[in-house]
Amino acid sequence: MDQLLAALRATAFTAFGAPTSRMEVVGFVTGALCVWLVARQNAWNWLIGVLNNMAFFALFITAGIYADAWLQVVYLALALYGWWAWLRGGEHHGRLAVTRTTRAQWWTLLAVGIGATAALTAVLAHVTDSSVPLPDAATTVLSLLATWGQARKKVESWWLWIAADVVYVPLYAYKDLWLTAILYVVFLVLCVIGLRSWLADVERPVPVPA
Repeated sequence: MDQLLAALRATAFTAFGAPTSRMEVVGFVTGALCVWLVARQNAWNWLIGVLNNMAFFALFITAGIYADAWLQVVYLALALYGWWAWLRGGEHHGRLAVTRTTRAQWWTLLAVGIGATAALTAVLAHVTDSSVPLPDAATTVLSLLATWGQARKKVESWWLWIAADVVYVPLYAYKDLWLTAILYVVFLVLCVIGLRSWLADVERPVPVPA
């Protein structure tokens, strides 16, 4: 295991004067594939996402982006739920249909988002040596809320991802994770594609298995 981690931490190439590890390359490839599969409503995105989470956990711990690192662990649990929900979480235990977020759900998301961001920022500022507590906390909370919406196939989850990605790009550039910053630019493009695709399917009935 130690040899594997050492190999993944080794430099693959240098970008913008900063070394890019093999681990970051793995995160780039699996991350781009995962979001592309989400946009296509392919349930395999959840399993590819597990590989992405493992790579980014190790990467972010090394870079001192602690909230985003432990976020990957939460993603693992959400991936199992999302896999089940997409395949069996719809009516009559069929495939889940794309729907809109209700007003009540929006108010809940807003309250949870503000409260969780404030609490996590305080923890990062006082318990860790994080140099970016607020953006780290805000992107973590936005990503969790977006993942919940994605697991339930809420079309507005794409807007939450877009908001998170807009902050992620400069955050990772600041931490010299240039390949990851570029990946999140790619994510922004894929989010727009996914949003348009899901909007076309919103409220469209899903066939019930025989």
